[in-house]
Amino acid sequence: MNVQLRKGTMALAAMAAVAGAVAATTPAAAAAEPRFLAPSELPPHPRSAWVAGPVTAGQPDPLPMCVGDALPSTSVHRAFRTDYDTSALQVTVVERSVQRAKDFAALLRTHMSDCPHELVEQDPEVTATERFYGKLAVGDGAEVFGINTTTTWGATDINLFSIGRDGNVVTVVRWGEMGDFTNAPVAAFKKTTVTAVNKLR
Repeated sequence: MNVQLRKGTMALAAMAAVAGAVAATTPAAAAAEPRFLAPSELPPHPRSAWVAGPVTAGQPDPLPMCVGDALPSTSVHRAFRTDYDTSALQVTVVERSVQRAKDFAALLRTHMSDCPHELVEQDPEVTATERFYGKLAVGDGAEVFGINTTTTWGATDINLFSIGRDGNVVTVVRWGEMGDFTNAPVAAFKKTTVTAVNKLR
């Protein structure tokens, strides 16, 4: 009788251990995944609502200008669009340590600094100008940049970028449309960046 009771107790304990392991690897792991921006958290478009694509593992295709070459295969991204030419993208990378995340954020900043020169090298008919819009006190820090490109045939585009980090997670947000620096919603984009970094935890 005692032997049977002991076996039953051991079986129940084993089942409880398995259930605990499953609980630890499913809901907790899901809760640890960084959240992405919602369409309503992007700079408002005056004539169109934002539409969000799915959160997708891997590098975005096509790669975004300026930072695309630095994005690893472990990236996770979400693309956004409007009914007009305005688009946006968020890419998030979870690194194995805080130091690796710091190094990756520094690499992205280097790519941003080199971006105007590289764009002109890739296409001599393009002129590129960069503006630094400052740092944001959110998470472990974020920075905002603007890139305006013009072509010899008259096309002009404005893109805003932000690079933010919280612990071992780094996120990049890009917003872009036809236009120049006067069309850039810098204040609204900074608010979007703060929201994006706050969602990393």
